[in-house]
Amino acid sequence: MAHPLPHTVPPRTWVICLTAGLALAVAMGIGRFAFTPLLPLMHAEGLVDDRGGAWLAAANYLGYLLGALTAAWLPVRPRTQVLVSLLATAALTAGIAVLPGMHGWIAMRLAAGVVSAWTLVAASSWAVSTLALRHRSDAAGGVFAGVGLGIAGAGAWVWWHADQGAPALWQQLGWIALAVTVLVACCWPRSELQTAQRPSGEAAPAMPVERDTLLMVLCYGTLGFGYILPATYLPAVARELIGDPRQFGLVWPVFGLAAACSTLLAGRALRRWSGRQIWATSHVLMALGCALPLFSRSGIAITGAALLVGGTFMVATMTGLQEARHAMPGNPAPLLARMTTAFALGQIAGPLLALAFSRVPSQWLGLTGVPLAQALAVALLLASARWLYRFPSHSEHAHDIHPTRSPH
Repeated sequence: MAHPLPHTVPPRTWVICLTAGLALAVAMGIGRFAFTPLLPLMHAEGLVDDRGGAWLAAANYLGYLLGALTAAWLPVRPRTQVLVSLLATAALTAGIAVLPGMHGWIAMRLAAGVVSAWTLVAASSWAVSTLALRHRSDAAGGVFAGVGLGIAGAGAWVWWHADQGAPALWQQLGWIALAVTVLVACCWPRSELQTAQRPSGEAAPAMPVERDTLLMVLCYGTLGFGYILPATYLPAVARELIGDPRQFGLVWPVFGLAAACSTLLAGRALRRWSGRQIWATSHVLMALGCALPLFSRSGIAITGAALLVGGTFMVATMTGLQEARHAMPGNPAPLLARMTTAFALGQIAGPLLALAFSRVPSQWLGLTGVPLAQALAVALLLASARWLYRFPSHSEHAHDIHPTRSPH
């Protein structure tokens, strides 16, 4: 029979949110998404062309997929997995400036995608499970706000220091990532609440392959497909509409702030609505964001699309991962990894389908290329939202979305 660890003091809620939020800010805001505001600078400085930029983006998407496939199999504790991955993120970010050349950059962007997925799976699994044990799942908004704050911070840094050139900015962001990694190591609670305090010899429950679980994975994959198209192509449209680089440079920080604010609001909404209802609503709003550019290419439509997508993609991520934890409370990491894998596949499928649809004659369907892919994304997002609304949320019976509610 297992005995609880003596004198174990559960970490405070704000410490959990701060620690995991900072980790996600580095892994996602710098490791994955700093490339977006830096790419126009690299273009302007003649470091990459359109083809090279596409290869670098594809390498990162592929790395994210590989990281998602392997994250649950790493034989280390969440703290070790996160800190090692963050150190690698810092080194790989700075390495873009140290090791010039496309072949080296492609390898580093591939590796950066791997370690960012490792961080997301480990940090979110630890944070979501620990908050649920404290009956504070509503506080998860503070965790996932780290992604938006990381995006906003990296984008603002690039905007403010754009005159220093892309290589210097890559190096500076690497040093910032290292500094935040040290802060994460200092903040991580020494006495972690573990989700699996089982009697010795009792195996962890296997993840059931059920229709509900499978559809959750597919919905999460639809999220990856739906968000990547506007996230990839809206900046290009905005560059055509906004001539001043200083004004255009503010688009990405605003996108990140929208993501951060939306997760904080969603955390409060979890006290009233189920996670699956919020997840479904996010898909509906994202579908609207994908649809707006199909009807108008005006600045207002593009800005509205950016706010709708930026304000929902992290909310859907947060509630989707929470639903995974509620579905598999004993060992959520395998389901989290499968959902992250589906998300990564959706990201890869979006640009590939847009490329394939570019060969479809416009007179057949009235749309071709990216618009046709976005129309498909709208349909899939609405279909997944309908399923999420129809089926009851696991969290509705988890008794942990209200901090004052007894667990019994």
